[in-house]
Amino acid sequence: MPDPFPVTVFSRHNLALHALLLENQPWFCARDIGRLMGVHLSERMVNKLDKDQRRVLWIEYFRQPEKQLMLSESGVYALLVYHYVPGNRLLREWLTHQVVPALRDAEHLGHSDRPMLSLLDWPEMSLSLLHWQNEGWIRLRDMPYLLSDQTPRKAMATKPWWRRLAHAFQSSKHSMG
Repeated sequence: MPDPFPVTVFSRHNLALHALLLENQPWFCARDIGRLMGVHLSERMVNKLDKDQRRVLWIEYFRQPEKQLMLSESGVYALLVYHYVPGNRLLREWLTHQVVPALRDAEHLGHSDRPMLSLLDWPEMSLSLLHWQNEGWIRLRDMPYLLSDQTPRKAMATKPWWRRLAHAFQSSKHSMG
């Protein structure tokens, strides 16, 4: 068995997505993509993709080496078109605007002085975080969602918003490092 590729695990609606960057191209676990789409990706469905859009790799799947069918970024988008469901628009947006940039930026983390994007995940929401000049930055348009705290947790509800924000940043700092 070859050494498994390390993956980055993203979370959406409490479902895991194992992804990696291989030769600067994002690859996603087909099993996870199927769960996120709400369908079982049968062999027939996956065989509609071109050969360069699918491959089998040994990856760290829930911290265990496992052989998994992986789909390229274009392969995932093709499946989203072939098996259109209105809810998949949000999945495509999440992949395009949060997952893929976070994968690419994680590859360059520590190798560059340029700003880099990461993703903070909570059960209630995900938030893009820009790392620049040793500071974490949040988009201004995301602040109302962060501050509204529509689903407070009991432990956090008694703290002012700025303490919850500081706690969130500390938690993400520890989980990223």
